[in-house]
Amino acid sequence: MILPIVAYGDPVLRKKAKEIPEDFPKLEELINNMWDTMYNAYGVGLAAPQVGIPVRMFMIDPAPFAEDEELDEKEKEQLLNLRKVFINPRIIQEEGEEWGFNEGCLSIPEIREDVFRKPEIVIEYQDESFNTHKESYSGLAARVIQHEYDHIEGILFTDKLSSLKKRLIKSKLSNISKGKIKIEYKMRFPEMKKGR
Repeated sequence: MILPIVAYGDPVLRKKAKEIPEDFPKLEELINNMWDTMYNAYGVGLAAPQVGIPVRMFMIDPAPFAEDEELDEKEKEQLLNLRKVFINPRIIQEEGEEWGFNEGCLSIPEIREDVFRKPEIVIEYQDESFNTHKESYSGLAARVIQHEYDHIEGILFTDKLSSLKKRLIKSKLSNISKGKIKIEYKMRFPEMKKGR
C-alpha cells in the first residue's frame, strides 16, 4: 500500500526516532508499504519518519545511481545490489575528506542542493529478523545511508546548507509545508491538516 510522504514542516521529521522492539506490530507490513511508497515516488531511500512513524528504520535501493558513467564497475555493482532495510542503525564511524553531491529528498520536493558528507562509513544495524550486522560503505552508497540516517536523527539535508543557501530556499520550503507544489506522489502537508 502506498503511504503519503510527510512534507517539510511536519514535526515528525524533527523528532529523534525511537528504537524498534522485536515485537513491533505489523513490522513486515510497514516495510512492504514503505518499499511501495519509495518506488512509487522514484526514491532511492525512505525513512520511517517520512511516512509519519518516528522509529529507527530506513531502507535504501540506490540502483538508479549505478547508471552514472563516471563510476567504476565495483561501485556500480555495489549500488545495484544494495536493496536493504536498516533497523535500529548506528553509524559508528565516518571517515575521509568531505565531498559535495547534489541531494534531494522526497519530503522536500523540487529542491536540490549540494551537500558535503564524508565518503566512508561503518554502520551497525539489525535486519528484518533482528540479526545484527556491522558493515562498511563508501561513495554514493555511504551518502544515501547518511541521508536516510539523518532522518531518524531528526535532521534534514537542508540543515547542512550555508545560511545564504537557507535564505534562498526559505520561500520554497514555506510553499512545500503549505502544499503549494505540484507533485506526482501522495504527500501529507502539515499546514493543510490543521484546517481539517
